[in-house]
Amino acid sequence: MRRCTNNGFSLIELMIAVAIIGILTAVAMPMYSQYVMRGKIPEATTALSAKRVQMEQFFQDNRTYAGAPACNNDTVSSRYFTFSCPAAATGTGYTLRAVGIGSMAGFVYTVDQTNTRATTSAPSGWATNANCWVTAKGGAC
Repeated sequence: MRRCTNNGFSLIELMIAVAIIGILTAVAMPMYSQYVMRGKIPEATTALSAKRVQMEQFFQDNRTYAGAPACNNDTVSSRYFTFSCPAAATGTGYTLRAVGIGSMAGFVYTVDQTNTRATTSAPSGWATNANCWVTAKGGAC
């Protein structure tokens, strides 16, 4: 009597498994990339909120926004964003800006003295919004 021993996978079974893994990876990687990008956005929004508080504290002490240290260029407090004021702060107004660098390039968030939050620039596929900080690809704030 002859015994049939099957000690492994056939080449076809192995190729089917590889194809399934490839399809799952093709679907999962873009979603994961978006998830990681969304996870880095709070670094900008939190820092802008903190800098806005510093600007308001400076105004309370000096009755002017001009010369406030929170408006200085800041390239070290964040790995993914640089912070600055695109125009010098005046006695009555300012605009703080966070510009994405590295993997977050393309994002630009702003906030001003009236707490108007805006997404003035975003990478391809992401929406911008003049009334809020966009935190998801679909334009959700």
